[in-house]
Amino acid sequence: MNDEQARARFENLTLPLMKDAYNLARWLMRNEEDAQDVVQDSYVKAFRFFESFRTEGNVRAWFLRIVRNTCYDALKTRNVKERELVPEGEINDIPDAAPGPRASVVAKATIETVREAIAALPADFREIVVLRELEGLSYKEISEVAGIPLGTVMSRLSRARDQLQLSLRERKEHDDL
Repeated sequence: MNDEQARARFENLTLPLMKDAYNLARWLMRNEEDAQDVVQDSYVKAFRFFESFRTEGNVRAWFLRIVRNTCYDALKTRNVKERELVPEGEINDIPDAAPGPRASVVAKATIETVREAIAALPADFREIVVLRELEGLSYKEISEVAGIPLGTVMSRLSRARDQLQLSLRERKEHDDL
């Protein structure tokens, strides 16, 4: 395979994953510009090491692992401080089934509350929640991306969900006062 064919194959496999990569980077970096930089750096790294990728492997898990590792490297070297509570942009807006402005305001407040609760999770829990609930990765794929055993993925996800549930319940009780 010549260089042009290799580049075309790389692009065909990785370009469809850019939205997933950016979403993961945005949640881990907690800053839109840093997330864009990390995704770009990850793309270059992935291209550089594409020859080492096993064709029978999961390209999505391979690429998201590069993004994840690049995020953590950037956080270490840049010593990024928590600049904002919630990343800018959208998760996936939940369609409003109920008509009227009040329902729209309530739905938006609910989405914002969930975003804040996810953002407040410890980094290792937040990462697993984003990969599972927002990106739809399987437990096995998360294990590959995060480089942790399958059992650890399941226990972290369970603990993260428990923390989210507790946080959302506390916020609701606080709002009801």
